[in-house]
Amino acid sequence: MSYQVLARKWRPRFFSEMVGQEHVLRALINALNDQRLHHAYLFTGTRGVGKTTIARILAKCLNCEQGVSATPCGECSSCREIAEGRFVDLIEVDAASRTKVEDTRELLDNVQYAPTRGRYKVYLIDEVHMLSTHSFNALLKTLEEPPEHVKFLLATTDPQKLPITVLSRCLQFSLKNMTPEKIVSHLETVLKAEDVRYEDTALWQLGRAAQGSMRDALSLTDQAIAYGQGEVFEHQVNAMLGTIDRGRVFKLAEILATGQVAELLSLVAAMAEHGPDYDEVVQALMQLWHKVAVAQVAPSSVDNTEGDKAAIMQLAAAMRPEDIQLFYQTALVGRKDLPLAADPRQGFEMILLRMLAFKPVNSAPLNLDLVGSLEAPGSVKLLPDPAESSQPVETFEEKKPLADSELAPEPVVEQVEAPVVEHPVYEDAVYEDAVYENPVAETSVFERSGLEGPVGESPALDSAIMDNSVSEQPANDISVVEIVKKEPIKVGAADLLNNPLPVVANLEPVAQDIARMGKDIVPEAAFDFNWQQLTNLNWWQWVRHLPLAGMPMAIALNSALISRHENQLVMDVDPDQGALFNDSQRQRIEQVLCDITGLPVQLLMHVQLPRGETPHQRRTRLMAEQFAQAGHAIMEDEVVQALVTEFEAHIIEGSIRPLTATH
Repeated sequence: MSYQVLARKWRPRFFSEMVGQEHVLRALINALNDQRLHHAYLFTGTRGVGKTTIARILAKCLNCEQGVSATPCGECSSCREIAEGRFVDLIEVDAASRTKVEDTRELLDNVQYAPTRGRYKVYLIDEVHMLSTHSFNALLKTLEEPPEHVKFLLATTDPQKLPITVLSRCLQFSLKNMTPEKIVSHLETVLKAEDVRYEDTALWQLGRAAQGSMRDALSLTDQAIAYGQGEVFEHQVNAMLGTIDRGRVFKLAEILATGQVAELLSLVAAMAEHGPDYDEVVQALMQLWHKVAVAQVAPSSVDNTEGDKAAIMQLAAAMRPEDIQLFYQTALVGRKDLPLAADPRQGFEMILLRMLAFKPVNSAPLNLDLVGSLEAPGSVKLLPDPAESSQPVETFEEKKPLADSELAPEPVVEQVEAPVVEHPVYEDAVYEDAVYENPVAETSVFERSGLEGPVGESPALDSAIMDNSVSEQPANDISVVEIVKKEPIKVGAADLLNNPLPVVANLEPVAQDIARMGKDIVPEAAFDFNWQQLTNLNWWQWVRHLPLAGMPMAIALNSALISRHENQLVMDVDPDQGALFNDSQRQRIEQVLCDITGLPVQLLMHVQLPRGETPHQRRTRLMAEQFAQAGHAIMEDEVVQALVTEFEAHIIEGSIRPLTATH
């Protein structure tokens, strides 16, 4: 006997053997049992999801000699003839090959005659959207009012191409794509019955490659059995499909998590020798990051069907949620740009490097080994220690200290009573957690004039400084800040016209100075979490130093502390954060407070308008005050007033920024 392919051998014969499509089967079974039969049914869906199969089973239900029901006997002559494709009253039409109106009219000429063998004459028209417009017009009248003994079963993969007049005359059933879980479950049943050895991971590869089509999955399984000489193993399926080995994907994730750039490029080079489809590799990475993200918020939902639960859980415990979201979003956007790259490997490498380049600077280095033996998840911290996170982190290379000869001499600054422009100092608004090795003066030439650029490049400005200096003091001992604080600089309109200040040319050095200032931040001393002194007035300081991130941090920033009674805190959460707030976020904040204070802290959080000021509201208020004060200081500046008067200049709204920062 000749071999019969799995897709035909395992085609369902009854509704009970169908895999998936429960929403369609339920409607058909109830209609058959209640004898509420329509004259035209339209089945839509992608290839291999069961459109023709359901139509043939429905024809068997209508013509079974035991009566119309949802469970045909399968033994009578009508059922056997339909199963074998030789039932005279089941007319199957391939619309793709019979598109002419003459073919349709010839078909409809026989509609009026009663069925020869069965109860109903069933017309099964496959790919009905391929019919011409004239064919549809010829079909409309019969489709609307057919004889009682005629049933139309239409199937199509593109319902958008059907005229609305046809759609309105049919009961439409949209068949869904099969999920990989259902495909894998059915493949297990088939291979066990066929006595074929297999690996679960290989079936998952086939299930994903089928893209929702059960027929494609069975055809690929046939191919895999032939390729593996009667066995279906993962490495054989990977070689047959040209997909990437799962172990390499986990190795990529491990290297990305630990930030080892050299190993990352070496692994990509090793993968390139096998000529992989880089788009599929990016998809595999996205699937992995999705599983890790789900494991972080709902660990119980992670199953071990693919044998990777242990690695997923360890990644979830070791990595920060922010990093996972960053990696997934980078892969998502990078996949869209991948076809535009000059070389696929080049585009893939840039996606991976982009993940590392935009990784948060305070991410702690990890030590993972997903391939070998891993540490228990409980021993890996989700977040870095506060002492470690406060240290400045250099992303790519360690910053080398400057030699003594390279350091500029510290300027000698005289004590003065007050600067030219007095700015009120907000105690809450200064950088309390950072001091600079090279202190920045409160008022400089550029702050007063509203211009940017290093000192000494403007002749008019140089002369003004020298005229106000003390002649007997060495020039290199005079600081710009000292001179400015002694006497305001008078710059006339003629000086500005004859010697314009080179603002644009000097932006880059200033930007470099600012960047260097940010790297010279010295960490502050550890914050004292005194439980007895905790009130809403200092709750913002607690939030600022708590080792929280992501959604828990957003909840804490938008919460007001209402009362503290022994180990219990009552808090109001801003309703704007209600969508983010859930019990898991509350438990995470509660656990952090317990770890820091050593007390069994209990949080009672209510989503309502806060009865006190939240840390976020406090920061917004202070920023508004600082911006208003900065704008007032600029408008009162003498040089700015001179520019406005002499040149009819105006200050661009929104361009003024305060020099202090709010936490």
